[in-house]
Amino acid sequence: MSQKIRKAVLPVAGLGTRVLPGAKTVAKELLNVVDRPIISYAVAEARAAGIEHFVFVTGRGKQALEDYFDHHVEMEAQLRAKGKTEILDEILAELPEPGQMSFVRQMQPHGLGHAVWCARDVVGDEPFAVILPDMVMDAQPAALAQAVKAHEKVGGNLIVVEPVPESETHRYGIVALEPGEGRLRRMTGMVEKPPQGTAPSNLIVSGRYILQPEIFEILETQERGAGGEIQLTDAMVRLMADQPFHALDYEGTTYDCGDKIGLLRANVAMALKRPDLGAAARAAVEELLGR
Repeated sequence: MSQKIRKAVLPVAGLGTRVLPGAKTVAKELLNVVDRPIISYAVAEARAAGIEHFVFVTGRGKQALEDYFDHHVEMEAQLRAKGKTEILDEILAELPEPGQMSFVRQMQPHGLGHAVWCARDVVGDEPFAVILPDMVMDAQPAALAQAVKAHEKVGGNLIVVEPVPESETHRYGIVALEPGEGRLRRMTGMVEKPPQGTAPSNLIVSGRYILQPEIFEILETQERGAGGEIQLTDAMVRLMADQPFHALDYEGTTYDCGDKIGLLRANVAMALKRPDLGAAARAAVEELLGR
């Protein structure tokens, strides 16, 4: 039986260059999708998967992320005084229990692998999840919950993947799989941005992982890869030589909110499905398209 996944690492130190100038003074993870910041969706997804402790790997200028998950005494008092209990309850529901969140600093932008390694002392010697908050995954059950359920069956390491058109595989990290059918299959390798026409599948590495703690030892000595950074993918390929990896083709839709058009798509899609906003959002979109 696989060990329970209790902790999630959320790398949030990036500058958000793809969404500048919006991310110049506001952490990209605090940019809104409808009426909630991107990071809120990631934390809600993790909670739905049973995550008990959140490890945020932050960087310079990210203090507002910590503040978001803390009490805002004056605002709460004003909402309470004005009888706006519904929105107050919604705000309070997002707050963690004391000690449920940790914040560690990535001192230099050395890549995703380095960011994950920075969380090693908080994670300790147990399997853990990695959530890339930029990737908002709209799924039911939640994407990470699907991954945790799959991990309970197979153990080891697990990567959430999703299909893209064959013409786009050269833009992503692609997984190679053992022959077979089904959404959960054992991996045989990973290829980063393979030349067009050479990809081993059309399944891309998405923004959710479940990893064994041995990944930290590998990241400790991992050489710099693409972009001169310590790549998590490179460390996973090394770990795959000793431990099994599975890929889960999850059921849902991913919005890359680290990209301007992806953020726009997420706002429109999430607004349209809201019971309280859907009709008005559809009318607004149709009006704009009709101009």
